[in-house]
Amino acid sequence: MIQLQIAVGASECERIVARLCADDRIATVSHIEGAALKPAGDLIICDITREAVSDVLDWLANEGIDQNGGLTLLNVDAAPSKLARDAEAAAPGAPEDAVIWDEVLDRSEGSARTSWIFYTFFALAVLIACVAIVTDSAILVVGAMVVGPEFAAVAAIAVGIALRRPALAARAAWLLLRGLLISIAVAVVFTLILRGFGFVPQDALTKPRPLTAFIYEPNTWSVVVALLAGAAGVLSQTAGQLNALVGVFISVTTIPAIADFSMSIAFGDLRQMGGSALQFGLNFGGMIVAGVLVLMILQGVTFVRRHRGARLANASAPEPASRDIR
Repeated sequence: MIQLQIAVGASECERIVARLCADDRIATVSHIEGAALKPAGDLIICDITREAVSDVLDWLANEGIDQNGGLTLLNVDAAPSKLARDAEAAAPGAPEDAVIWDEVLDRSEGSARTSWIFYTFFALAVLIACVAIVTDSAILVVGAMVVGPEFAAVAAIAVGIALRRPALAARAAWLLLRGLLISIAVAVVFTLILRGFGFVPQDALTKPRPLTAFIYEPNTWSVVVALLAGAAGVLSQTAGQLNALVGVFISVTTIPAIADFSMSIAFGDLRQMGGSALQFGLNFGGMIVAGVLVLMILQGVTFVRRHRGARLANASAPEPASRDIR
């Protein structure tokens, strides 16, 4: 279930409440008069099945409520009531299969904003990967992958491309590029300092590294894993299964490859520099391509479902045209 809160002028409330109460996919509707201060008016709270959220938001947007009022979506952890079960039964399909495009777009907009936290985690992840390379530690490689925040920007690029939001894709790409450049600069300085103090041996990159040599040796499987991870990552975000992102972080060799590239610059090792650059290029490219394809498929599925009769339950009013979230 998803809780929708609507803050709107009192003159709009009667028809909104009537429409919401007529939809069998909505479990509860509450109307609190005078509760909204900005904008001044009433507050409407309703619990909606995930499958119906996009339909309700479409109708509210067509009525101009998204421009004149406030809309907030909240995830409901549990709704142990008969009303909730009946509402879910009235909604065709599974909740996990429903995509709330407004939620996807809003999350992507947030992921494309410049933040020092993003740069800090990016740089820290690369530094951890540098230590993993020096010590040939698979555990530290995994740790660096989990710490890395880069997938949020990658997903935002895919959303921007798939939903035809070039400004969003450009902002996310620029954020990712800046994070990459800053992290490389920090890692190069970090490596040079450690070399100066003798903590990094001269053969740190050339010695046998059975657990981390894959970082600078991309192959066909690098592309396959990048495509699979990108698809899984974007799908987890659209389905609200964000816990699956940890597996995505562990799967792709972006952060370790950036670390190896940075250390190769510090050591002047052109061979590994090229291999690690190809590795993170294939991973980033594969994730973006897979993410765009998954989003386009989901758009097609959404289109088909809506034109097979998914509509608000108020049969007395004409069904509004679906918004183009793009």
